[in-house]
Amino acid sequence: MPYTNEEGGRLNNFAQEPKIYQAEPPTNEQKRNYIFLGLAATVLVAGLIFVAFSVSNVS
Repeated sequence: MPYTNEEGGRLNNFAQEPKIYQAEPPTNEQKRNYIFLGLAATVLVAGLIFVAFSVSNVS
């Protein structure tokens, strides 16, 4: 582990930094999956809102 000496003889311990890499853009298949998951999430949220309103208006 890398140590540095500060004023007064104190040691300071630093964490190891992870290796840096460049991210790759998503493939066409990944883009298609993102769209599908976004639509599924939208339908789920809309359905939950519909159920919440229909249950709350029961007299």
